[in-house]
Amino acid sequence: MKQQKGIRIVQYVIAWLFALVSLYPIGLMLLSSFKTNIEIFKNPMALPQAWSLAAYRKLLEQLPYLGYFWNSVIVSVVSVALIIAFGALASFYIARFPFKWNPALFFFFLLGMMIPIKLGIVPLFMLMKSMQLLNTQMSLVLVYTAIGLPLSVLILTGFFKTLPKELEEAGKIDGCSNLGILLRIIAPLMRPALGTVMIMNFITVWNDFFFPLIFVQEEARKTIPVGMLTLFSEYSTDWSVLFAGLTLSSLPMIVLFAAASKQFMDGMTAGAVK
Repeated sequence: MKQQKGIRIVQYVIAWLFALVSLYPIGLMLLSSFKTNIEIFKNPMALPQAWSLAAYRKLLEQLPYLGYFWNSVIVSVVSVALIIAFGALASFYIARFPFKWNPALFFFFLLGMMIPIKLGIVPLFMLMKSMQLLNTQMSLVLVYTAIGLPLSVLILTGFFKTLPKELEEAGKIDGCSNLGILLRIIAPLMRPALGTVMIMNFITVWNDFFFPLIFVQEEARKTIPVGMLTLFSEYSTDWSVLFAGLTLSSLPMIVLFAAASKQFMDGMTAGAVK
């Protein structure tokens, strides 16, 4: 009994250490956003001498930050919604309909995880140019949807296969169509998997810098990672304003993870014990 209590104490200590190591950069970023550049360089680890919102005011005055923020929200929300919708439909078909070409179709989706999409950036750029989608949010949405589908199909297909088929049979007896079974019966049971897919893809899309840099040149269409690049110059960087922008841009991810953390953890651990 004492040995188990000692092991549990050690586990808690290790967990708290990991939590502190993970949260320390976030806390340092938040504190630095209330400092001046001189304070950041002079006392980077100390608390601000005078708590000031000057960096946040300067951020909103110097940059169209709210426009960057809104563009990121639109691209992220639409991309994640399409990934979940198409991923759920494709996974439901692959897992629940026993056609002979299903393994080949599943492998086709997995190929998207094996081939780095950045290797095809030149053909992608030419394709977007021919479709007149450059400098539009739709170009980013299409690319992110294609990037997120393979992993989403892999996760959701595994979850679909764990659900008993008696649920579908009961739905068909009650007159449900296949789409009705998916939306009314299966989807509510898939919340852990859907939460996992949502959080993983939202973080990827929200933080991406590469594709907005390539496909979007107009200032009004830029997302936060590319828009914040204007704060860097060859000779100087306003670090307090940069930290203020990073703090604001991290808020949606923190709120999303806090709201869906239970679903995310359930989704990551489901299937470990059967």
